[in-house]
Order: sequence, then structure tokens, then C-alpha cells
Amino acid sequence: LNPHEANLVGISLCSEPGIACYIPLAHVTEKVLEQKIVLEKLKNILQDKSIKKIGQNIKFDFIILLRNEIKLDPIEDTMLMSYALDAGRHRHNMDNLSEIHLNHKPISFKEVAGTGKKQISFDKVPIKLATQYAAEDADVTFRLYTFFKERLDQEKLLKIYELFEKPMVNLLSKMEIEGIKINSSFLKQLSRKFDNKIRTLEKEIFSIAKEEFNIGSPKQLGEILYNKLKITTMKKTKKGGFATNAKVLEDLAFKGHKLPRTVLDWRQLTKLKNTYTDALPEHLNVKTNRVHTSFLLAATTTGRLASSEPNLQNIPIKTEDGKEIRKAFVAEKNHSLISADYNQIEMRILADIADVKELKKAFKNNEDIHSLTASQVFDISLNKIDKETRRKAKAINFGIIYGISQYGLAKQISVSNSEAADFLKSYFKKFPEIKDYMNSTINFCRKSGYVNNIFGRRCYITGINDKNYNVRNFQERAAINAPIQGSAADIMRLAMIKITREFEKKSNYKTKMLLQIHDELVFETPQDELEKIIPIIKKNMSDASSSEHHKFNIPLTVDINYGNNWDEAN
Repeated sequence: LNPHEANLVGISLCSEPGIACYIPLAHVTEKVLEQKIVLEKLKNILQDKSIKKIGQNIKFDFIILLRNEIKLDPIEDTMLMSYALDAGRHRHNMDNLSEIHLNHKPISFKEVAGTGKKQISFDKVPIKLATQYAAEDADVTFRLYTFFKERLDQEKLLKIYELFEKPMVNLLSKMEIEGIKINSSFLKQLSRKFDNKIRTLEKEIFSIAKEEFNIGSPKQLGEILYNKLKITTMKKTKKGGFATNAKVLEDLAFKGHKLPRTVLDWRQLTKLKNTYTDALPEHLNVKTNRVHTSFLLAATTTGRLASSEPNLQNIPIKTEDGKEIRKAFVAEKNHSLISADYNQIEMRILADIADVKELKKAFKNNEDIHSLTASQVFDISLNKIDKETRRKAKAINFGIIYGISQYGLAKQISVSNSEAADFLKSYFKKFPEIKDYMNSTINFCRKSGYVNNIFGRRCYITGINDKNYNVRNFQERAAINAPIQGSAADIMRLAMIKITREFEKKSNYKTKMLLQIHDELVFETPQDELEKIIPIIKKNMSDASSSEHHKFNIPLTVDINYGNNWDEAN
């Protein structure tokens, strides 16, 4: 499944629905065609600009063929067409789409290759069976393309697919192939450091519990929390087990209980150690000596990119431990890493989308938005706002974007429920347009079943009218957030496309875009290019919102730093 390491076993093609073939190149037990000759013959078709190449998750094929010196062009992707049409409704893998739209269940991979210990690699599958499986995939993809093409036109979503989805295939393929260098010896040291901290936390937990137990076991942790220490009344999961999830522990920690707080710290550190300091060196590609993450284009409902193998989106940005992990991502010799980060992009989008006069004015005047909020909500003059008051205002600002409840806010800024309710009331009094936006968005979503971002990208919110209050409440918060987060994601996509085109125009530039994480882009650049490159990145990111597709009324500001490693560049 890793396109940077997978070997080519065969190619399946479909030229019209119902007619498909399979070209075997590397089956070990039977006669196959010579790969070099086949690729030479196919290269003309695959690179011919007058012939469309349609794939399902074509980025995978794109990378494999690029490794074989073939650049697919032009391309279409049924996964991305489905994503532009139905984000939030269902998953976009081929088998799922075939069953939903074609009422056809394709042959599964395990039917041809087996499962578990008995699973074989595809080069050991008999050619006849491989043909049925692979040629069917090509045929199903062709049929899906015909179906989606019509829908994109009818539902006026072709622009989203053409503008924000298709260009990302080429762009992300290059980023994935480039990869990023990591310092493995530093990660080993960090693993040992985390291990010592984890042991210290374990001792503390056992001391409070007055016994040793398996902290990772919900059953044993529940036994301590509910039966031995009797910290709170019994909470159970739907299946009848002890409830020890993060929300339960956070609630108890908020009430001042030390054990849940320490368990949360232990979980966070254990996760960082297992996911990053221990696992990152395992992802090192021996040929390139770099880590090549896979960017997922259709994994979120809003248009945000995700990444896997390894997942780099979940490294905590603000914590000291997260910063330590970022130090392990390093630049090549005589190069620097550049980090370019949008400043408060989601707050700027909220101000624009809800037409919040005060916030728009503040952003245009380059004022500190959190201090302004503190001044408005707590009725204090700007020059008398201290760090703590600003922190509370910041929590309210970001909480609003995610539809925070009074209880959630109370927990976050350590105040009573009634104080938090008063803060929110005061906030909406000062910024009434935000409350109007929230209400109108929820009402629109209840009627339509989806919300739109500023460019017209559609995000379906399936449980907005659910009878269960908790489900409905969660989906209402998602409806409020999706247009904001989705707009930020698409602005970022436009910026990436603009920067890539700019780099391509100046073919002598050696700077490469490596990562896209949340509101941040990471580049690797020769040190002698730094002065030329930074203004190009800044300009294209700042201009990304002022496209012909949406006139954004608020300036976007970009913070840019560089250094020998990712942490230094922040």
C-alpha cells in the first residue's frame, strides 16, 4: 500500500465500460510480459495530452508510474469526484462507491490474496484470478467516472473538483516523493527521555492509587477510579464497561482530581513515544534516507488534508514535548527548513463569513484580536488587559469556531458554569453577527442537510436532525465549524497551487515544498535561495484568498521563519 516502496506487478486498463484487460508484468509462477517493453509501449498513451487517464485514488498510480519515468497526464480521479460531491455522506473507496452507485459488489482483495498469515502478495496470485480482480477495478472506475461527471455538471460542483481537487494530485505526489529528513539518533534520545518521564508518571499514579495496575486497561483503571478511590459515581460505556475515555478523565481533572490528570499526561506521552519517537525511524526509506508521508485527499469532511504512514498532523504544536519531536525533522546540509504559517486564518474567515464589523475593522488595522475580544467581553480598556484575561478571550474566540458550550468553556478557562455562560452572553452581545451566522447556518443545514464554504464546497452533516440530543448537538457544532475550517483548507490549497506554479515558472529554483500541516507549509531550500524564496511564499499565501472565485475582504497575514530543523523554523 506504500506507493514509494511498492513494486509494479501488473496494469489493468479499461477503454470503454464492460471491456477491460490486465497486463501481467511480475507474476512469479507464470509467463509474463517484459516490463521494459510494456512501459515503453504504454508511455505514449499515458503521457498523451489528448487521452484522459481516469483512476480511483490516482495519486497512488501517479507515484508508481513516476517512479518508472512515466508522468500521467491529463488525469481524472473518481475518488476526488465523489469527495467533491458527497463529502460527509460516506467513505470514498472504490468498493463502497461501486455498491452505492452501481449496485455492484466488486471482488475483494482478500478473495484473491487471502487474509492474515495465509495472505500472499499479488505477484503470487494466478494471472487468471488477477485479471478478474484488476480488470474489474478498471471497469468499475470507468463506470463511476461516467456517473460522477454527469452529477458534477448537474449539481454545479465541477469548479470545486477542477480547482481544488485535481491539481493536488501532481502537487502532493511530488511532496510525497521528496519526503523529509529526520534525525534518528535524536529520536532515540528523545524516546529514552520520554520513557523516563512515563516511568515517573507511573510511579505517581501507583502512589495515588496505592497499588500497581495496568494503566492502559480501561477495566483496571475503572476499578481504581470507581470502586477503590470512589472519585465519582459509576460511568459506563454502551457495552457496559467502565467509562475511562478522555472526556470522562478531563471532567474529573477539571474538578481537581489528581489521578485522572496524571493518567491523561501519561496517555499523551505514551502516544507521542509510540507514534513518533519510536515509530518515525521505522518509516525511514532506506534508499532516500527520508520519511515519505502519504497525504490523504478525501479523508476529512471539510477539505482539510490528512496524512498517514506516518501521520504528521497530530504532533502537538504548543507543548514542549511536541516541540521536541519537531526538532527531529531536519534540513539537508547547506539547506534550511522554512515554516510559513497563516496567522489566525479561521478567525479571519469567521469575521468575513459572518460579516463581523468590529473584528473586520480590527484585522484591517492589524490589532491584536484576542485583546480586542477581552476588552469587549470583560469591559476593560485595551491598555489594562493582562495575559490571563487575554488567554480567556483567546479560548472564547477559538471555542466559538468549534461551537463550544458553556460547560466546555468553563473547563477550558477554569471558571464556573455560570461565569462561562455570562462570558458567552457578553460575547454574543458585543458580536451579534456571530450568533446570527451560527443560527442561520444551523437552520440552512437542517433544511438542506449540508453547509457550503466560501468557495461553494459542500459538506454534508448527516445527523443534524437526529432525535438524540447529543448527536444533534455535536452535528450542529460541526455545521458551524465546517464552512470556516473548509474555507481555510481551500485557501491553503489555492496557496499551494499558486506557489507550485510560481516555482515551475522559475525552473532554476531548487526549493521544494515538503509538508502541509493544518495552517502551515514547510519547505526545504538551499541557503543561498532563502532571500528570493521567502517573499514568493509570503506573497502567494497572502494572495490566495483574493481569487476570482471569492473576494475575501480581510488581509491574510503569514508568519515565516526558517532554521536547521522544524522547531527552529517555528
